[in-house]
Amino acid sequence: MRAGLLSLLATTALLTAPAARAEVRAVLVGVGDYLTLDADLKGPANDVRLMAETLAVRGVVAGGMTVLTTDPTGVPEGAAVGEPTKAGILAALDAAAAASGEGDTVVFYFSGHGAQAPDMSGDEGGGYDELLLPADAAGWKGAIGAVENAILDDELQVWAQGMLDRGVKVVGLIDACHSATGFRAVAGQGVARVIDEAALGIPDDVVPVAGDPVAPLSGEFVFLYSSQSDQRSFEYPMADGTWHGEFTLRLAQTLRDAREASWAQVLAATTEAMVQGPARQMPDGEGPMLEGQVFGEGTRAVRMLIEGGTLSAGLLEGLTKGAEVAVYEHSASGEPLAVLTLGEVTLRNARLVGNVPEGATWAEVVSAPPPAPLTLAVPVRVDVADGFDYAPWTVALPLAGPDADLVPILTEGVVALAGADGVLDPEGPGSTPRIRPEPGETPAEAVERMLGQAAHGLRLREVLAGATGRSLTGKAPIAMTVERHAAEAGCDKVGVAAPFDPAEGVAPCDQLWLTLTNTGGKAQDVSVLYFAADFRVAPIWPTQNLANRLAPGESVRVGLMIEEGSVAGLEEIWVLAVPVDPDAPRVDLTRLATPEMTRAFAGTPDPMSLWLEGRMDPEATNRGFSLKPAPLSMIRQLVRLKPGATAPDVAMEN
Repeated sequence: MRAGLLSLLATTALLTAPAARAEVRAVLVGVGDYLTLDADLKGPANDVRLMAETLAVRGVVAGGMTVLTTDPTGVPEGAAVGEPTKAGILAALDAAAAASGEGDTVVFYFSGHGAQAPDMSGDEGGGYDELLLPADAAGWKGAIGAVENAILDDELQVWAQGMLDRGVKVVGLIDACHSATGFRAVAGQGVARVIDEAALGIPDDVVPVAGDPVAPLSGEFVFLYSSQSDQRSFEYPMADGTWHGEFTLRLAQTLRDAREASWAQVLAATTEAMVQGPARQMPDGEGPMLEGQVFGEGTRAVRMLIEGGTLSAGLLEGLTKGAEVAVYEHSASGEPLAVLTLGEVTLRNARLVGNVPEGATWAEVVSAPPPAPLTLAVPVRVDVADGFDYAPWTVALPLAGPDADLVPILTEGVVALAGADGVLDPEGPGSTPRIRPEPGETPAEAVERMLGQAAHGLRLREVLAGATGRSLTGKAPIAMTVERHAAEAGCDKVGVAAPFDPAEGVAPCDQLWLTLTNTGGKAQDVSVLYFAADFRVAPIWPTQNLANRLAPGESVRVGLMIEEGSVAGLEEIWVLAVPVDPDAPRVDLTRLATPEMTRAFAGTPDPMSLWLEGRMDPEATNRGFSLKPAPLSMIRQLVRLKPGATAPDVAMEN
């Protein structure tokens, strides 16, 4: 169990599956305006409102909600409201606990800043307490040896276990983080939800007290966190200027769709959406109830209602301008009447462009909008006195544009390409890709090469995500298991197979082996690609024009090895599957890995590859007139490279 506050916070949330007469109560906290700390956030008030709406969709009655926020506008009528101070939060938690009995569920949701402080009680084993910061939190007070008015994991531990001991189920949803070290946010569009020790005035000479760690929680609970323990959580503005926490927005979209999903499935779908966001933060989860079913039922159908040429869904449901939808006469059956493009998209509505056919009452998303051209922010120099001449780089970089995909950071004599969050080296030293001239290259040529690589990789990633969508409970046609063979004695030997844990990451010379099995009733053509931290897309399988068709029940093993090197990062394995008839031409999507491979395959393209290439081409003219030739399934496996690792070696299969 993950140590620290969030585990203890779980005590706040009691969430029940829809058992007979069991009740769900929720304490929802959004802290945007801080009374003392200079750390206001724009998203929490919107987050807590969205979460209240989402829980209502899942059947939680307004009378069972307590919403603590500085802006209660739009809170469901009948919900109790209050200020998100420490006293208010603890009182609401105590009230929810007192009103709940065996089988009931309490949901605790928090959107705001987190922090760390030296443990002065000894129950962290000489480490640090994790904190949530209410609106009246202040700085470090030496007289009490604590951050004033912070909510400590110590305080929540006893309270949480008390509920669990009585058979109350606990669900914690935390959109805050506690890691503020190890990386720098140089520039970018998002705001991190963490306050470091210096900003809280914690003296450098405060030493944590050694002692015995507290016993872990026991009982029925599940906790979902907005990021890994060593990452930061961000909030961002949406297209209309409304701010939301990335985790809250994606989680709410997922919970609205989920009907009979488990918390693990909800976490996986939320991760799938977040990993494509500007910060690529990875949410986390723990607890015995991860495999348990989420309480209530989502009510939003796959198809969305059309009224007067407008969809009754918008930004909050993940729709974006330029996306394509097929329109139908019926809510769950029939052939599409047309494929139309979305125009203006607001929080809750989207306008259809073009003539809506008579009888078209429902719409279903076909694919995300085609990717926009790669855009860079204004270059940022980390150290103006570092002694390097960056003129050749700044001249070579293209002009900055709005809604930047990447932030050029001038550091150590080269250019680092950070994500839209502007965080330099989030996964360790060197994990942000650098533009470095290859032998014989000028800076201008290196920039052109690297930006071309980034444009292709990011565009392909976005197109595939938009073409496959997400499914919470639908059975995927391909099942995948992953084994890790850790390197031993340098790179001369690998250890025995063990289940792969993405949170642990991989090291140089480790091997990852995928076992892919066709669990459907139709043949599937399977392709495996690797998306590296430096935006390269590498073909993994099939290689050398090998057959890649899996009949129902058939399996294949595909392997890759991590090379020696010095680059860390967050990377991805993509497993793509297309259903085919037995005599149909083979679909090999490894041709999409690079523009060069795409051109090399040009003689015999299959319909799926042609459709995807059309989506990637900004000048394509056939958008809006054709549907995908077949369903496309995608499994995305995240891979965290530890410092010293580089991109994968060539694939191995048997």
